Amino acid sequence: MKNRSCIFPFLFLLLFAFQVEGQQYAQRKQLFDYHWKFALGDSPAASNTDFNDSHWRTLNLPHDWSIEGKIDKNNPSGEAGGYFPTGIGWYRKEFYVPSTWQGEEVSIYFEGVYMDSKVFVNGQLLGVHPYGFTSFAYDLTPYLKYNKKNIIAVRVDNSQQVNCRWYSGSGIYRHVWLIKANPVHIAHWGVEITTPEVSSQQAIVRIKTCIKNETGKPQTIMLTTHLTDKHNKMAGENQVSVHLQANEEKEVSQAITVHKPLLWSPETPSLYQAAFNLKQGDKIIGRLQKTFGIRSITYSAEKGLQLNGNSIKLDGGCVHDDNGCLGAAAYDRAEERKIELLKSAGFNAVRTAHNPPSEAFLNACDKLGLMVVDEAFDCWRVGKNKYDYARFFDQWNQRDLAAMVLRDRNHPSVIMWSIGNEIIERESPEAIQTAKMLVGAIHKMDPTRPVTSAIPTWDNKWAILDSLMATLDICGYNYELFRAPSDHQRVPSRVIVQTESYPKDAFKNWDMVHSHPYIIGDFVWTAMDYLGESGIGRYYYPWEPKGESWEANLFPWHGSYCGDIDLTGWRKPVSHYRDILWNNTEKLYLAVQEPNPASGEIQLTSWAVWPTWESWTWPGYEGKTLQVEVYSKYPRVRLYLNNKLIGEKPTTQAQEFKATFPVPYTPGVLKAVGVMGNQETESKTLRTAGAPAKIQLIPDRKTLLANGEDLSFITIEITDKNGVPQPNAGNRLQCKIAGQGVIAGVANANLQDPDPYAGLTRKAWHGRALVVVKSTRKPGNIRLTVSSAGMPDAFLVIKTKKQMAHNP
Repeated sequence: MKNRSCIFPFLFLLLFAFQVEGQQYAQRKQLFDYHWKFALGDSPAASNTDFNDSHWRTLNLPHDWSIEGKIDKNNPSGEAGGYFPTGIGWYRKEFYVPSTWQGEEVSIYFEGVYMDSKVFVNGQLLGVHPYGFTSFAYDLTPYLKYNKKNIIAVRVDNSQQVNCRWYSGSGIYRHVWLIKANPVHIAHWGVEITTPEVSSQQAIVRIKTCIKNETGKPQTIMLTTHLTDKHNKMAGENQVSVHLQANEEKEVSQAITVHKPLLWSPETPSLYQAAFNLKQGDKIIGRLQKTFGIRSITYSAEKGLQLNGNSIKLDGGCVHDDNGCLGAAAYDRAEERKIELLKSAGFNAVRTAHNPPSEAFLNACDKLGLMVVDEAFDCWRVGKNKYDYARFFDQWNQRDLAAMVLRDRNHPSVIMWSIGNEIIERESPEAIQTAKMLVGAIHKMDPTRPVTSAIPTWDNKWAILDSLMATLDICGYNYELFRAPSDHQRVPSRVIVQTESYPKDAFKNWDMVHSHPYIIGDFVWTAMDYLGESGIGRYYYPWEPKGESWEANLFPWHGSYCGDIDLTGWRKPVSHYRDILWNNTEKLYLAVQEPNPASGEIQLTSWAVWPTWESWTWPGYEGKTLQVEVYSKYPRVRLYLNNKLIGEKPTTQAQEFKATFPVPYTPGVLKAVGVMGNQETESKTLRTAGAPAKIQLIPDRKTLLANGEDLSFITIEITDKNGVPQPNAGNRLQCKIAGQGVIAGVANANLQDPDPYAGLTRKAWHGRALVVVKSTRKPGNIRLTVSSAGMPDAFLVIKTKKQMAHNP
């Protein structure tokens, strides 16, 4: 046991006296998302307790007001922010604190507010928090009125534009919690769990717990820590007596041996629970529960990255933090679905470009098995936009870095930290000192994980960045992986990961990663389409504006189309190709290149790939040659049209696991078959569709929790009368809902469609659309009706049920 200050001094400016980890016990941690009042515009008097907010809108969190607004080319967020509205907004919430809470520490914890927030309680300013992507909390105890009305007011200022290079959303877009704790308690983010020794036979779990005594008297307590595995079986325990002087904090170290541990990995994401009890005499005064995983990480130029002693390559994708038609609102289910989509696309890693993600995002990565590069900043002292984080870096970088590392360090999914992306001043000597400072701060808080930064040049000055890269544990290359072989000769000890890459270079990057042990992986830009950075990844027709997104105002483009997965969750052909390269779960895929129009050729921008579709429905192209693509892990493939063999081609690594067949278009059935030896194996087919005739509703979940936040993502698919998907359908769809649910958002994948995402209508695009249904807090049924002119209505019933009480 070490008697030392266990929270870094600069954190006191941010953290005060509170704890938030774990689950509720008694009323220790309460979700504070419900029944907020909200109004757009600046109302300085709204911080006062007697302010009349009766005319304000009532809503639940998480909330993003930007996604509710109209996309407009004159909105100051511009192409970076997707032309969505921003501005200033106020939130207020009335709450009561029972007299039984007197003598306890009461705090409020915000997981994320974008941005530049000011928080008041009962008219008293608690503090400001500029960065929109880190969590923060305030001590409410000195200002509370017991058994009387209390008022929390939050001013959110996202009016100074442009302050972000992608869509950020506006508002209290992550969860808020109210926390009660005994004056003797485990500090906020005060638990560190590491696994310094790991084997299949046993593991050492080392736990450091910071305990605070916020009373004026010495206190003696007993700390008991129990470990349980995913089967709720006891895995180990430890107990220690702790004596604290008045107003002292102390770090307690425990080491627990776990026999035959269940190791965490992307294939087997086994999780453990650490339950902490603080006992004073016979009375339990505090409980806490933390989820963690047992796993080891090592890395070297000779062996690359090793997880649990096994070599592993990172098949990664970058993501921004919006959830498509929900905007930035970080609903737990939306974050979990995002990870499900990434896993189903074959990714084993994700980079949180370019900021810390939500807690729900990391919880889902832990649960589902997705490795994470957790990133802090998009800039340091030199900004990329007039009002971005550079304004706050000197004053806030240590607090925001701590908010990321201390919050996220117990997540087994987090395997690496990133201190920045494409830092403008990267060639300067000052950048080296800044990098050393940031890396040093992270290593002090978490010595177990490597630190990287995403670095580009786009010129011939690459070697001058060697000094900057020397400050990093692993060097992140943005689009520069071709330099790795010569860099390895110059700096043989360097471990390299490509932190961003072009989608079109999928095979080249896969080959580079698997041909060199010192290259540990590749992260494509991007894994998913996103709002903002409008027009990146677009292809364009002869009649459309030319060039890249930064060369012209491309409105109504309001998002990026460079993702493997589109805004509705549909996997583009490039996603299947990447999965076939990296994994063995998918071995055959069939798609057709969109032909050039008669007026000229389709053009590609830097992050684009050729528009290719799962379609054999090309009216007007009868008799004209179409290019059919087959991606395959089989040595050869055959292509049939209407049961007639078109041809056979090899699809080995020499052909980049791909074959292209020129085929004169004739309606019917197109079939690709994988061939082993001379034996036909699996097949994929595309069928010509008739006229749009039916609406099909495909929910990802048909039972929701009645908690006011649970979601069902429902794909709307237009088919012909025989149920064949109609890939050219663009029908206008109308959504109607009844019962215990609301429509949270509607979408298609067309990032030039200016229809509101918060609405009841949307056009299908390439035969698809998406509607997201959210539960209310009452159990019952939700009935969704989707209609379109000339077709029968489609109906779907979703059940909602009461959430079971949780007793940690």
